[in-house]
Amino acid sequence: MPRSMILWLFIFLQWASAEEGMYPMSELHRIDFAAVGFQLSEKDIFNPDSISLTDAIVNINGCTGSFVSPQGLMLTNHHCAFGAIQRVSSPDHDYLQDGFAALSMTDEIPAKGYTVRITESYRDVSDPILSAMAVENDFALRTKAKERKIKELIAEVEKDNPGKRAEVAEMFNGKSYMLFIYKFLRDVRLVYAPPFGIGNFGGEEDNWVWPRHTGDFAFMRAYVAPDGSSADYAADNVPYVPRKYLRVAPQGVDDQELIFLLGYPGRTFRHSTSHYLEYESTVRMPFIVDWYGFQIKLMEDQSRKDRDVALKLASPIKGLSNTYKNYRGKLKGIKRIDLVTKKQNEEKQLQAFIDADPQRKAVHGSTLQEISRLYRERTEAASYEMLMDQFLRSSRPLGIAYTLYQSSIESQKPDLERESAFMERNVSRTKQRLRLGLANFYQPADQLIFAAFLNKWQELPPSQHPAAIRKLLADKNPQKAIDKFLNGAYTKTRVLDSDWVMAYWGCQPDELVKLKDPFIDIARTLYPDMQALREIRRRRSGELDKLYAQLMDVKQLFEGSDFIPDANGTQRLTFGRIRGYSPADAVTYHPITTVGGIVEKNTGQDPFDAPAQLIDLHREKDFGRFMHEKLHDVPVAILYDADTTGGNSGSAVMNARGELVGLNFDRAFEATINDYAWSQDYSRSIGVDIRYILWVLQKYSGAVNLLQEMGVE
Repeated sequence: MPRSMILWLFIFLQWASAEEGMYPMSELHRIDFAAVGFQLSEKDIFNPDSISLTDAIVNINGCTGSFVSPQGLMLTNHHCAFGAIQRVSSPDHDYLQDGFAALSMTDEIPAKGYTVRITESYRDVSDPILSAMAVENDFALRTKAKERKIKELIAEVEKDNPGKRAEVAEMFNGKSYMLFIYKFLRDVRLVYAPPFGIGNFGGEEDNWVWPRHTGDFAFMRAYVAPDGSSADYAADNVPYVPRKYLRVAPQGVDDQELIFLLGYPGRTFRHSTSHYLEYESTVRMPFIVDWYGFQIKLMEDQSRKDRDVALKLASPIKGLSNTYKNYRGKLKGIKRIDLVTKKQNEEKQLQAFIDADPQRKAVHGSTLQEISRLYRERTEAASYEMLMDQFLRSSRPLGIAYTLYQSSIESQKPDLERESAFMERNVSRTKQRLRLGLANFYQPADQLIFAAFLNKWQELPPSQHPAAIRKLLADKNPQKAIDKFLNGAYTKTRVLDSDWVMAYWGCQPDELVKLKDPFIDIARTLYPDMQALREIRRRRSGELDKLYAQLMDVKQLFEGSDFIPDANGTQRLTFGRIRGYSPADAVTYHPITTVGGIVEKNTGQDPFDAPAQLIDLHREKDFGRFMHEKLHDVPVAILYDADTTGGNSGSAVMNARGELVGLNFDRAFEATINDYAWSQDYSRSIGVDIRYILWVLQKYSGAVNLLQEMGVE
């Protein structure tokens, strides 16, 4: 074989498979697009000076979405639109159960609390932030200096760009920072949601599982004021006209075909140490699994009472359940591949490299040991700190009361000195979140959860109790004191009245104290302990920033290469191929499921309760143009080895030409560990096949208006 052919084959084999990495737009030059198989260039995907695919990709409430028409129509996941669907549902109009389809734009429903961000530009702001940190010797003050400089940079940019949003993202701890400017749209409306038996088919039983048969998709639309500016909901607002929208490829995709995703993945921790992983896998995640599992069961029991209760609790149950199963998968995965030991071995090799050179040893000799010391400290304080973290989440009235009390303190400060949620740029959304949170409030469940949480403090010695708990448990009979407090507090409090809360927003702290509201009293007593913990964590964060920056420097020397930064909520590209896998001995999974699989799984009972009409369509083989030629059925879900994590929910899955062929919504159970490690052997992500989306729209819902709008005849 000629040498040139050998070289070509090597390059092909190297790029034919997926590669670990969620590439920021600034790192796309690392990819040889032609060798991978793209029929697009780097500039086709991201071009700061012209229109590119990234202009079609949006961040929608922490998920990803994409424009699929010139009239602001967006495709995202059903579970991403879940809150909007749940809030407008009632026993009389049960859109969560029955689905929703707007036959015209006038029928679309406001999605309260939803916003859309579109990346416009970015720039490196490492120098001013690092310079601000450098003048402080105290680690807590270093963290405060970083926070202050970030706020200043954001304020300056937003002043020069009215109506836009700016955010600073830390790319490498204590080392590099990027400032992103976003177009920010505030009027979002629900357009289409499939019925629960399609959008959530398989429920939590199938969550993080392959083979999958869930039609996890929904459509929303972004609106702006008539002059094109961002605006809150108004009847005369008009659909947003995106610079770019994705073309749908009704033919879909097949096994081994190249795909790629653009999205806003949340957080990964692949550059973290064994000490972090050990803390996560032995301390924090087991605690969360236990506590969330308790809450889920309690709320599911409460939900069986009637449909109105079930609708109120549907969103919190879904949110907790997703994390609960995700963490169980991570714990299993970390143990299965012995990831902590692998990290420890890598660090031993790195330490030997450091020790082998006197100059390296002088600078980096104690870096790993110092990181270890901080995680030992964190582990020793974990029981107290994890309960403090859950305090405000354990009771809705307490969370509201604490936010109200905090507003009374923060409102007295200059804007740049306030906590982020209380700055002028954010305060209206903070207020809105309080109002929307009350829509899901169900007192019997909230009271039982808060009672269980307060009882958890009795497992800790009194020396570890915050003042609010010491006051409550000072009675000779702590359980009796807890019961007495709860029975009175939920009756007497006014914080469940959002108008009352808004009337006292930002008033003087003494004025709130005089109200003698039981939950505000707890919030006031809790506040100093919360602030003390915040200072401890600022100090740790400042130390870790410095240590991780040192660690990255020496790792780059050791490995002789730069690194892709961990995901951090900013826009990324990842690519791979439609590909099955073998999760266990003698088990092989194919990468495409079909509607026939829905029929096989269907029991008529939740969570495998598909609509009868869907079953009839399959029985009649009414597949239209959306049938997979080889499978002789409509594809439902696709499996691929691209590198994804949370936040990629709703990411468009595109073919080599940049056409829409699927919608990312999940990972296989073995891939829950993606946040910490990626492997071509077991890291698989799951998407809805575009053919199933189109088939459901056309054959099940008759939503031909959406097909026409997307250019699918």
